Amino acid sequence: MSSEDNLLPLIIEPEQLADHLDEPSLLIIDVPLRAESYGEGHVPGAVFLDHRLLMRGEDSAGNCMSNDVPTVEALSRLFSSLGLTRDTHVVAYDDEGGGWAGRLLWTLELIGHTRYSYLNGGIHAWRAAGQPVSTETQAPRPSDYEAEILHPEVAIDRLELQERLDEKGFAIWDARSPEEYRGEKGDNARLGHIPGAVNMEWTDAMDREDDLRIRDYAELITELEALGLTPDMEVVTHCQSHHRSGFTWLVGKALGFEKIRGYAGSWKEWGNREDTPIEKP
Repeated sequence: MSSEDNLLPLIIEPEQLADHLDEPSLLIIDVPLRAESYGEGHVPGAVFLDHRLLMRGEDSAGNCMSNDVPTVEALSRLFSSLGLTRDTHVVAYDDEGGGWAGRLLWTLELIGHTRYSYLNGGIHAWRAAGQPVSTETQAPRPSDYEAEILHPEVAIDRLELQERLDEKGFAIWDARSPEEYRGEKGDNARLGHIPGAVNMEWTDAMDREDDLRIRDYAELITELEALGLTPDMEVVTHCQSHHRSGFTWLVGKALGFEKIRGYAGSWKEWGNREDTPIEKP
């Protein structure tokens, strides 16, 4: 499906969303870090999504894959409960500048549902723009959605990542804090970063003076190019759980990185194994 078929562009402003609130094909999903945020005030008509449902949970063997993509059965149940249909245009937002909203949109891309947008700045930008908020719970209208992994290339697993570390034109964007990247902090068996990865913390792509909207595109492109990340490259982004990197994946997509991928295993998987190479400055 081409972007021209979409009701709204990838990144939208509060005024654009406000003009489409009555659009029957729109499904607005609030996926906040703080569950209380939804009850404190959300975009009118938005349904609530518990962000934990975007992750698989510990497997039966206790492996460190709790942040991996849920099974297609679980995704089918989730998106059916939210009322997703093939014709639905999803608008996602959160209360933290785009982490969980980005993870949701990455999941939609993975299953081939490309009708989606991100409310730039989330609920902070919506409120700052003087748009109305609702404190009433919006009950979804359940659907019968069958999820399939139609775009597997949007994700990458540890084995492929490990095999391609030295490949030209292949790069890794570590969205964690500089302290985590340098191996100075972290709740993992081993600390540091994936060899060759470059670090731009996810919040550095947000404009703190503009209600957490994505920063100026030209400035971001320049800064990423200085790190060695260019739109023509295949770029993998990760953090600890592919939550913060849900936002950097979205930013890359907005900036025209056509081959940007998410590593769901992230450092929770990489840093808790004994057979993964690790660098420290």
